[in-house]
Amino acid sequence: MIEVRNLWHIYDGKKEALKGVSLTIGNEIVALVGPNGSGKTTLAKHLNGLLKPTKGEILVDGLDTREHSVAELSRVVGYVFQNPENMFFEENVFKEVSFGPKNLGLSDEEVEERVRWALREVNLEGYEDRHPYSLSGGEKQRLAIACILAMKPKYLVLDEPTTGLDEKGAESVKKIVRKLHRDGHGILLITHNMELVLELTDRVILLYNGEKAFDGGVKDFFELNLRDYSLDKPALLKISSSLGLGFFRDLESFLDSALRRVSQ
Repeated sequence: MIEVRNLWHIYDGKKEALKGVSLTIGNEIVALVGPNGSGKTTLAKHLNGLLKPTKGEILVDGLDTREHSVAELSRVVGYVFQNPENMFFEENVFKEVSFGPKNLGLSDEEVEERVRWALREVNLEGYEDRHPYSLSGGEKQRLAIACILAMKPKYLVLDEPTTGLDEKGAESVKKIVRKLHRDGHGILLITHNMELVLELTDRVILLYNGEKAFDGGVKDFFELNLRDYSLDKPALLKISSSLGLGFFRDLESFLDSALRRVSQ
């Protein structure tokens, strides 16, 4: 369990980026949303110690982030940044994924086992000798996830994991997120993509001006006036609402309902 207790973060002693935020994250897929400047990335960087609280505390499976290093906390919370290319510096995929486990002091045999496992998890088997920059956008995102998975963290923070990807690449990332959750990982998705929120998550945390404005179920979230927070509903929900058909998580369910109405 990740516990955030009355978290404040003030940059340079002036800008209040977070103001008394409290929440918990367990074995679930949670969307962290809000307009630019709302505090999303600041909050996420506290979860593995990249930032330390100005006030308040964060416990990650009982570890106080103020008392543990980023290296220690990264074994529990893995962070995949928005631009995966910023994570790459090795000459091939195998070496890229092996970097983290090697720094854990593992044996060569254990490192190789973790690399092979992580690449299988993200469907990149056979890519070991490829240069990371030769991969497609979706493949780079999956490689970034593999690099973190090889550390075997319990929780993953994915920052805008489908931004800039075509439909095929985005679908491959969504499948991986679902699988990771089934395998027992808690996942925090930082995103502006409301379709992704609707499709993947069951809980939404909304930050606004550094404060927690909402924390609850997806259906309740989309009943908010999202324009107050510079957000908008997915097209599916707009169409469904205009037809009086209610709340749907996916296009297939919506079409089934619409066809039943037509046939009545």
